[in-house]
Amino acid sequence: MSPAELITLLVGTPSVSGQEGPLADLLVDHLGAQGFQVQRQGHNLWFSFGPTGGSRLLLNSHLDTVPPCAGWEGDPFSPVWNGNRLQGLGANDAKGCVAAILLAARELSKQPLQGEIVVALTAEEETGGQGIATILDQLGPFDGAVVGEPTGLRVCAAQRGMLLLKCTARGTSGHVANAQMLGAENAIHKAARDIAKVAAMAFPPHPLLGSQKAQVTQIQGGLRRNQVPDACEFFIDLRTGPDQDHDDLLATFQRQLESEVAIHSKRYLPKGTDPNHPIVRAALSAAGKAGPVGSGTTSDWAFLGGIPAVKVGPGDTFRSHSPNEYLTLQELEAGAAFYATLATSFFKLQVTQTEAGAR
Repeated sequence: MSPAELITLLVGTPSVSGQEGPLADLLVDHLGAQGFQVQRQGHNLWFSFGPTGGSRLLLNSHLDTVPPCAGWEGDPFSPVWNGNRLQGLGANDAKGCVAAILLAARELSKQPLQGEIVVALTAEEETGGQGIATILDQLGPFDGAVVGEPTGLRVCAAQRGMLLLKCTARGTSGHVANAQMLGAENAIHKAARDIAKVAAMAFPPHPLLGSQKAQVTQIQGGLRRNQVPDACEFFIDLRTGPDQDHDDLLATFQRQLESEVAIHSKRYLPKGTDPNHPIVRAALSAAGKAGPVGSGTTSDWAFLGGIPAVKVGPGDTFRSHSPNEYLTLQELEAGAAFYATLATSFFKLQVTQTEAGAR
């Protein structure tokens, strides 16, 4: 099956998050026909090849897509080639990466390798990471990992996490006409003071990710127009860097705000890998890049624990979740070549590092 045929098949099989079953079924048959022993849990698939007992590399991307948004020209579930450009839901995010990884695996499985490769194609990445997080303990330890996401083959060695805080300002209720005499405390006014503080907060910039501001994204308070509100809730969204601890950040907000502050979600942990680690060096060499970059978006990397990893793949992050999403054939072929070169380079660097440490 040619690269164009493979990506057309993947994009033409709908797999919105939670509905990846038909695509998983298709891939079990497709990969089995190539001789891979595919394992499956739910809609998550994985297989391995190469010699065991040495270095192990994880190649991961996700099968699911977001639902189609408004603005599509034609049916988003029916892939259409316009010259060398394939348009269809998931072509860019991230079935292009899936196809490139599978094409690379097909070539690598025919070559002598210096380590074992595990390919994991997972579900529900777009809705909370319930794919890779549920099977990681079954995949075993890894010396490095590659998370396939559309980055234009720019090597991301740092990724922002996501900290969501729920803040509740408390006040005392009373009739608006008597508020001053009663000494009623307006919870919305208290929340407004805190929101102003949040807007003014500054955090140290990260070398690859730069600076980031906390954002208040939702606010709700008040019962009636003639009643002083006794409660006001608002949510803070802070995209965090690898040098920021979520619990420490919670304590910082608690110290500075009048409102009660509680963690709403801290599952998406920020990630970073030493630029001198073999996985970063191998990726940069394969991509022909001078240095790594940072990524402001989250991915399944957030759930890989302490595995040294990079996020990189064909496509463009700015096409993701947008109408008329597409991938070019040149991008797909370059991505497949990139993953194959990265894997062989990584194993060579691992061997060199091991030998140097033994001296």
